Formats: sequence, C-alpha cells, structure tokens
Amino acid sequence: MGETSTFYRTHTCGELRMEQVGQTVTLAGWMENVRVVSSNLAFLILRDFYGTTQVVLETEEAIQTVKELNKETVISVTGTVRERDSKNPKLPTGDIELLPAKIEVLGKCRHNELPFPINRSREADESARLKYRYLDLRNPEVKNNIVLRSQVVSALRAAMTDHGFLEITTPILTASSPEGARDYLVPSRKHPGKFYALPQAPQQFKQLLMASGFDKYFQIAPCFRDEDARGDRSPGEFYQLDMEMAFASQEDVFSVLEDVLPPIFAKYGTYNTASKAPFVRIPYLEAMEKYGTDKPDLRIDLTITDATNLLAGCGFPPFEGQMVKAVVVSEFEGTRKQIDKLCADVEVQSGNKAYWFRYDETGEIVGGIAKFVQPIKDQVVEALKLEKGCFVGLSAGAKGAAQKTAGVLVKMLGAFCPKHMDKERYEFCWIVDFPMYEIGEESGELEFCHNPFSMPSGGLETVEKAIAGEIDPLSITADQYDLVCNGVELSSGAVRNHDPEIMIKAFWMVGLEEEDVRKKFPAMYNAFTYGAPPHAGIAPGVDRMVMLLSGEESIREVIPFPMNKNAQDLMMGAPSVVEQNQLEELNIIITKTEE
Repeated sequence: MGETSTFYRTHTCGELRMEQVGQTVTLAGWMENVRVVSSNLAFLILRDFYGTTQVVLETEEAIQTVKELNKETVISVTGTVRERDSKNPKLPTGDIELLPAKIEVLGKCRHNELPFPINRSREADESARLKYRYLDLRNPEVKNNIVLRSQVVSALRAAMTDHGFLEITTPILTASSPEGARDYLVPSRKHPGKFYALPQAPQQFKQLLMASGFDKYFQIAPCFRDEDARGDRSPGEFYQLDMEMAFASQEDVFSVLEDVLPPIFAKYGTYNTASKAPFVRIPYLEAMEKYGTDKPDLRIDLTITDATNLLAGCGFPPFEGQMVKAVVVSEFEGTRKQIDKLCADVEVQSGNKAYWFRYDETGEIVGGIAKFVQPIKDQVVEALKLEKGCFVGLSAGAKGAAQKTAGVLVKMLGAFCPKHMDKERYEFCWIVDFPMYEIGEESGELEFCHNPFSMPSGGLETVEKAIAGEIDPLSITADQYDLVCNGVELSSGAVRNHDPEIMIKAFWMVGLEEEDVRKKFPAMYNAFTYGAPPHAGIAPGVDRMVMLLSGEESIREVIPFPMNKNAQDLMMGAPSVVEQNQLEELNIIITKTEE
C-alpha cells in the first residue's frame, strides 16, 4: 500500500482493522456521504484512493459541522478507532469505525449539486463524464481501470526487460509520413512554412535503431493519428508496446509475445484463462473464408461454409449470380422476433442483408427463405450436415461482402448462443500470410495491402518473378502478422524489408521509382545502404489490451483523460482557438473556422 504521510493522515481509509481498535488515528479524504439519524447520531463515509471508513458522529457540534459541508469536501478526521456494533462484511474496514475528536476542512467543495452521483458516474451521459472526468475518476469502478492500466504497463515493462529488451524513447516531433492515417502537424516557428508531425508510430525510428546496432528495443510508445473513433480505438492518441529485434524472424517475435502476454492476461484479466503457447496460426485467406474476418473470436465455435454451388441457383433472387455463405447453428432456441432483430443488427454492422431458415425438430425447412430451400431439402441437409433444431444464417453478394456479412453473423450468433461461445477466457491467434498487394478500390491500380516495409515472402526472387510476369503480384504474401485476442486486433507486425534492392523493386511494383522511395523515406533508405541486419517487430496496443483485461466495451473506460468521439477534450476545451499573435508568430493564416 505504500507509506502514508503522517502530516495529514496516519492511515489510509482502506487500512484500519480490529488491530487498531483503541488507537488514535488521523484519516483524510473526501466526504462521500452523511446520514443523520438524530440530533446526536450521524454516520459519515470518508473515502480516499484506498477505500472507505465509517466515521460516527455522536455530538450535535460534530453533526452541525459536517451538515454545513457539501459532499466531496476534503476533510481530515482525528479520533479513536472502535469496534462496530453492526459490522459490514462487504467492506475491508467493515469491522471498525472512527469516533472523531477533531474534524478539519482541507478542501471545500463549493457546489451544492454534483454533475452526477460519484458512485454512479458510469450511468451519467458520456459528455458529462468527460467534462468532469476528475469527478468520474473518483468512482472506485472507474479508478480501478486506471490502476489496472498502471499494473499492466509495469508488468509489460518488467517482462520485456527480463527478455533482454532495452527501453529507448523515440522523438515526438518528427517528419510527416506519406503513408497511413492523417498526421497531426505542428508548425515550426524557426522554419516558416515547414511543419513537424507527431508520430503515427515509432516505425522508422525503431528500424533505424536496428540499423544502428541495437539488438532488442521496446518502449510504451505514444502514437498520434488524426482518425475517427471506434469502440476499440481512441481518436488522437494511443499507446502501444512497441518492440523490434535484430537478427530476428517471425518465429522470434512470436516466441517473445507468447511468453510475455499469457501470464499478464491470466493474472490481470477479468477471465483467468488465457491461451498458452503456441497460439493458433491462421493464414489470412483461410481466416476470411472460415470466419469472414481477419479478427476471429476463437471463443466462438461457429464457422462459415461456402454454399454458392448449393444455393445460388435455388430461385431466391438475391442469391442469383452471387457468392452465398452459410453459418450453421445447432440447438438454436431463438424466437422469430429475436431472429428478425439479429438480422437487422447484422445489416447495420455489415451494410448487407442477412437471410435465414431453420431445419426444425420435425425435419422440415421453415422460416425465412424456406420456400426456396424446401425443394432441395435433402441436398441442403446433407451438404450443410444439418441436424434437427439447426438454424442457418445466410449472406450473399460479391466475395468480400458475402464474407464480411457472414463474419458478422458468426460474431452475433456466437454472442446470442451461450452453447457456442465459451466467453470467459482469452483466446489468442496469429493471422499470417497477408497479401503483399491488392487492387485499390478507388485507383483500380496495384497498391500495398498493408505495411509497405514488410518483407515479401521469398524475398528478392519472388518480387523479380512478379516483375517478369512469371507470377501474379496478387499471389505474393508478406512476412506480416496480426495478433488477435477475442476478436480484437491487438497488433500488427512484420519481418521488415531491410534490403534496399528488394525495397526498390517492391515499391516499383506500385509505380514508385527509387528516387521516390529515397525522397519519402530518406533516413531509413540511406541507413539501409550502410548495411542493416534482418529485423522484425510488432506493437500490441496497450489501450486495447487493458480494455480486454478489464472487460470493458469502450476503450475510453481505460484511458485516464480520453477525448470524445469527435476528438474533443471537453474537460480542457481542446482543440481551442488561439491568440492572433500566436498565429502570426507561426506564420499561419486561418482560412476556415468551425461554424
């Protein structure tokens, strides 16, 4: 618990037990509640970071003193510890109470009404919670998430150090990156018209450290991206466990994280069961085909079956000429109303309609699109291995759309059917063999699918074969991998392309010449021309990790001072208008203001 200051307090509000009965002590904290029973009996709950203690007021003078104070006023109470008549076994301090001899006000709360009850702050409107975050954090439930975050970060640091990694901090003010999300730009006063950028990730710096001769690097790295919020992504800034290893392969990276993460998840998680090494490995194309996502939740035992040959010609118009995917759920007990809601939710999440039918206990095809399936019942039952009582969810469309919709069906049906989801565990998997290239939706041209600095599987030989037209560029995979836990992508990583010759040819495939690469990534390109070791790394998101460990649905619950969905800090009033003289000093003219 740590040493307690004796100037304001001799003990904390979570510390006193029967052993202290009869002692004179001083506590300090926030006045959480006062319950007046009579003119000479009242009960005051005093709260600090460590817990609560009941203070019993037995004089009119003491009661009058606290009645004049608003809740959340900070006070110190000096008095005698005594045994409680009616004990509270739910509280660590529930066997004792404090009889005060002296009450002193340390910090007055000047508001009669609080924006929300402290212990029920999570029920309040999110805008109010973020505006008064310092009050929200007084709620032990909210505070505990931040304590958990601190413990997890400390455990990660210790584990990485034990594995021989050196913690090195990298710059916050850097150059704008032409890849990835939008940068946050910082104008330079000394260099008019030029800008720094906040790093989207320390990607280039950590690779430069490998080129500098460092062997194993890590840091709890702040990253800045001007992107929209999601439930598992905070706008503005986030933190990741950034790591890189020299003379390392994919196997070396996997080995480190498979050793570091499971004990931390088992110790600090809401669920005390976590995957043990080695984690399941699923090639990207297989994940899309089997789970409809590259972020599968392996706690769910449902998978996708291709039903195109079976159902595309059944006469149901939305299936004609489309790919059809099926998700079979045994022992399904949902009502028609629940099925309709589930299909509506799938459409909201995927942007595509979901269809269905049931193979009921009598052996009949009923509900949904049953009239189109009934004529080919025997083939359907055999092909989908249906048992009586099965529900079949269906999606249709172009390959990507059909897979995505079926993936949402898997996720929602798993959550709806407890028999098909072992919820109370952490299931890790690696998604491997990502495509190196794809055809851009907007450009129609060959583009990098993910990280352009990943090593193409097969190295120089593979790229040269693609250039020569011997293989399809879309068939090239990258030595790239994602770490997924319970359907949440924790991290992307890769074996890096450390060879300038391979790098130039890989970028040439997407229409960039050597000079373009040199201009866009001068430091890294030049460093690699001086001899760089093979290296690989990964960067699991700390915020997402703590969100999973705490069992929270929103990442904002595990960040001390989060922004809202519009990337605004309601408490500090950021972003804000600045003084004209500041703009002039930075040579900035505002051409458009927010309405």
